[in-house]
Amino acid sequence: MKPIVFSSLRGKKIQADFDGGKLTTDAGGLLLRQVDQRLGLIDALNWCIPDPRDPDVIIHQQRTLLAQRIFGIALGYEDLNDHQTLREDPLLQIVTERGLDEDQPLASPPTLCRLENRITRRSLVKMAAVLVDQFITSFAQAPAEVVLDFDATDDPVHGRQEGRFFHGYYDHYCFLPLYVFCGGQLLVPYLRPSNIDAAKHSWAILRLLVDRLRQAWPSVRIIIRADSGFCRWRMMRWCERHDVGYLLGLAKNPVLLRSAHTWSDQAQTRFQATGLKQRIFAEIPYAAATWDRPRRVIVKAEHLPQGSNTRFLVTNLPGDPQSLYEDRYCQRGDMENRIKEQQLYLFSDRTSCHAFLANQFRLILSSAAYVLVETLRRVGLKETELEASQVDTLRLKLFKVAARVCQSVRRVVLHLCSSYPYASLFQQVAERLGATVCGSPSSG
Repeated sequence: MKPIVFSSLRGKKIQADFDGGKLTTDAGGLLLRQVDQRLGLIDALNWCIPDPRDPDVIIHQQRTLLAQRIFGIALGYEDLNDHQTLREDPLLQIVTERGLDEDQPLASPPTLCRLENRITRRSLVKMAAVLVDQFITSFAQAPAEVVLDFDATDDPVHGRQEGRFFHGYYDHYCFLPLYVFCGGQLLVPYLRPSNIDAAKHSWAILRLLVDRLRQAWPSVRIIIRADSGFCRWRMMRWCERHDVGYLLGLAKNPVLLRSAHTWSDQAQTRFQATGLKQRIFAEIPYAAATWDRPRRVIVKAEHLPQGSNTRFLVTNLPGDPQSLYEDRYCQRGDMENRIKEQQLYLFSDRTSCHAFLANQFRLILSSAAYVLVETLRRVGLKETELEASQVDTLRLKLFKVAARVCQSVRRVVLHLCSSYPYASLFQQVAERLGATVCGSPSSG
């Protein structure tokens, strides 16, 4: 490419070109590689996918292809076309375990696309199980309780793809993926068409999760938490029969509002007397016409300057109504931030393949990138200034680091930018993830 000439500085010409040689802007990918070596995530995902190619003519190993895509997503490259240039990036060659080779770049976008389009449903099921196993092995000892947050979101389609339907609530053509989180950890990313009920397949997924978690931790207490879109009496009955707790939003209706009018009126009266927001918590027995029996419903009668805001929650958990609502149920709101991280920063909505299974595979690749970043945040950044940072902040401050890459017979050395402001934190995170800090600087 031709040099770029900028305005001069004190009589000196300022010029830029793209001839810097073995440089990378993503040296922080070394931290993600360290996370993967700790987890064995990419190896586990690779074992789920049979490779039908002739071993004698393979240039790019399947594991390398997976690593290329997962690390690429984590570092901020959402599109397959990005890899036309990234395939020559020295950092990406290192983190994929392929190693530096000027004469043989990594896989091209068409090669990566062929991998996406040969994924089978059986492989996807196995890969989904890997994510659950990663969650289980993240605990040094069995937890007393896990709270599973279920939620659905819209994923706009990019054309006439398989599974394309118009969703009236979101007012566009989209998919309707289902996510399951436990705190900040992702267990399930499940792509669905949007012509279904929001709770579709959630009961089956819950059963599979309960079986797997109790296989690993027989005494664990399991609680499911979700909004009113998942409030189905058959699932509640199943939870009751299998000792699973639930906290589910319950859509308001005239019967519920009449039952709660005493507390709603009290909240309104108190607001009119004080001018301050009022909240009253209570409980009532309630059964919709289709339910098999009445259940405990928590009432939050709230009055704001904008008017009445009465909400309902159905649960089988013991405890004070206000505590169950504020300290338990409202915590599920953090899941929306995790889904936002997936969509905005790890490109889980880049489901632009024609084939539905290929798009489910892309969702799992995005989720694998999330597992790497979340583990780095939870383990490497615990009690640091970036402990609660989202993916975009971590990418800016830890991953996007300039480095010069030098290779000799015995070693590969990345000389990171000398003026990097987070050098001490970078070193601390690397140590926590298992890297060794030498007593004297390395030489290339």
